[in-house]
Amino acid sequence: MKAFQLEDTCGIGGLMLRCNLEKPEPGPDEVLIRVRAASLNFRDYIVAHGQYPVGVKPCVIPLSDGAGDVVEVGISVTTVKVGDRVAGCFFPDWVSGPLTQEIFQRSLGGPLDGMLAEYVVLPQRAVIPFPEHLSYQEAATLPNAGVTAWHALVKAGRIRAGQTVLLLGTGGVSLFALQFAKLHSAIVIQTSSSDEKLERAKAMGADYLINYEKTPEWDEEVMKLTGGRGVDIVVEVGGAQTLERSLRAARFGGMVTLIGLMAGFGKIDPLPLILRSIRMYGINVGSADMFRAMNLAIATSGLHPVITRTFPFDHANYAYAYQFNQTEDHFGKTVITV
Repeated sequence: MKAFQLEDTCGIGGLMLRCNLEKPEPGPDEVLIRVRAASLNFRDYIVAHGQYPVGVKPCVIPLSDGAGDVVEVGISVTTVKVGDRVAGCFFPDWVSGPLTQEIFQRSLGGPLDGMLAEYVVLPQRAVIPFPEHLSYQEAATLPNAGVTAWHALVKAGRIRAGQTVLLLGTGGVSLFALQFAKLHSAIVIQTSSSDEKLERAKAMGADYLINYEKTPEWDEEVMKLTGGRGVDIVVEVGGAQTLERSLRAARFGGMVTLIGLMAGFGKIDPLPLILRSIRMYGINVGSADMFRAMNLAIATSGLHPVITRTFPFDHANYAYAYQFNQTEDHFGKTVITV
């Protein structure tokens, strides 16, 4: 079996292709999946550079997100069958209910081997059939970015028609959030440093556009666009460098769903959080139940994830470089076909 492994945590230079690994065998409650596609997330950059807070398994097979075919099932498996097209869950142990520390410490592509391999074995609870109209490449974008956006807006944010949502950037989570917000008839304010990307977001349904390079005080622009009220929900992917402005852009009693750290770490002023009675909710992907609920919405609406570029399996290192260099044409998800 072929698979990639991270031989060190010094960056993508430690990503090595291994061609003689033993093909895994499923146990009684497990499923063997022939992986057809996998996708990259910012979290994979953190893993590769030794910054993942939970730690990384030595010589881990990276990537949390992938989709493929069921080729073998254990004797106790009842939820899927051979031939089903499925995706894996980011947290294999999180079926429903709240996230616990024990669940958080076991995720694919870090503490556990991930999806950048020809074959993987997962427990049946972590194997989710995906909508029929999606390709393997599209389905491979769902487990992290898709479920995270669904958790932020629908499960935690309880988004309703007519509400206003602020989305930062045009990465995978933000574009999924744009699609889910429009499914719920919400108003979307989208930010980016690229006018071209903003126009593409507009074509997907974004109602208001802000170039944060041209408008550094974008929180003030958000307040103008909302008549001084602020937005109901902010999907915050930047971290410390953007969080204070996100707090100032939220309405009194609004919610900031905190997802990523793409703009880095640091300290923030908590005063806007207190003075505006804002709820801040930390998002860690989501459960299998959230995944299934999201899939139902995707199947009903016919939604298609946005993929910016696809790379072949043997060129996974180029996919990493493209994803994390954030080139001008990067808009949506980067996918590796297996």
